[in-house]
Amino acid sequence: MASPNIYTDLNFKTQPVSSGTVSDSSSARPKKATIHRSNPGFPTLPFASLMFFLLLAILSSVALNILFQMYSDLLEEKNSIKQLNHTKLDCIKDHPSEEDKVWSCCPKDWEPFSSHCYFIPIDWASWSESEEKCSSMGAHLMVVRSREEQDFITKILNHKTAYFIGLSDPGHRQWQWVDQTPYNESTTFWHTGEPSNDHEQCVIINHRLSRWGWNDIPCSDKQKSVCQMKKIYL
Repeated sequence: MASPNIYTDLNFKTQPVSSGTVSDSSSARPKKATIHRSNPGFPTLPFASLMFFLLLAILSSVALNILFQMYSDLLEEKNSIKQLNHTKLDCIKDHPSEEDKVWSCCPKDWEPFSSHCYFIPIDWASWSESEEKCSSMGAHLMVVRSREEQDFITKILNHKTAYFIGLSDPGHRQWQWVDQTPYNESTTFWHTGEPSNDHEQCVIINHRLSRWGWNDIPCSDKQKSVCQMKKIYL
């Protein structure tokens, strides 16, 4: 009797040889070709791995750059806030009640009135330079909201000097306060005959004809100024 046709020379390392007989040798050859032949249309495993790690490195680099920029922006903001902090505060207790421990504070050498603090810089500057100076201290040029506020500030000003306040005209006599407070014509303190010139677009407070009032002047003039900021509450 003829012995079975067993292919003992086919070395399938990735698949164990079945203990049964193989009846058709042609069915085994495609398996051998499929295991050892790579498809030229697709990248091999090492190339795909290289591309994956390259893409990962690029994404990591982008993420690090974004984080570094965010950290830089945060550090800059922190430094800016630090520059605005005042080292010394003068505080008063708004309410004498023991239960209410809210204190209202102004930076040292600033004058308190109502809910704001006021300061007169020593230098002379244009309107925009004066506003920039106030801004560097966390404040802005003074906004006058009432007769009481006007009277308060004039008591601490030198009647021989003029002071910029936060009122200006961007054009067509549309007066605007620097903090966007609406301009209320019923609460204005112009000197008689003022404002007088369309080319004078910034406002000072000065003493004239035995009283304090407002006068429009060129924004480039050098004057003193009054800075204003909200009180700090503790």
